[in-house]
Amino acid sequence: MTVIFYISAAIAVVATILTVTRVNVVHALLYFICSLLATGVMFFVLGAPFVAALVVIINAGAIMVLFVFILMMMNMGPQSADQERAWLTPGAWVGPAVLSVLLTIELVYSLVHFRAAATTGQAVGPQQVGAALFGPYLLGVELASVLLLAGLLGAYHLGEGAMKPREKRS
Repeated sequence: MTVIFYISAAIAVVATILTVTRVNVVHALLYFICSLLATGVMFFVLGAPFVAALVVIINAGAIMVLFVFILMMMNMGPQSADQERAWLTPGAWVGPAVLSVLLTIELVYSLVHFRAAATTGQAVGPQQVGAALFGPYLLGVELASVLLLAGLLGAYHLGEGAMKPREKRS
């Protein structure tokens, strides 16, 4: 179980580094999704399947869809479509595909061999999660919401500048 955790952690670190170092935003999003999936596997291995499901559903699902829609809304014109086609070669999918296959193998292995470890936890209901989030963890939840708001405002500000027609300088 510890080996699977460390492999997932290594995949998360590598995918996060690749997320930060990619020039193409779509490639960075693919690596970021792999990083979030690795984080979900780490939580599952630690015996927190509910948190793992939340990480995958909320982060890798909803937030990534939001990022994709932001990219679609920032239509830069016909020249950007040609540039995107040139960037989206089959080789761009190799890195994220390899990391995702490794994570899938780890998850299947841990589901098959450590089923008892994952099911020994106590069931947690939505009321308990809400009471914990808005009880002792209220400050963390509020800080996360402010951080998301700051990211949203930053994306709006950057997108607003890109949508304005550029003035010609004489």
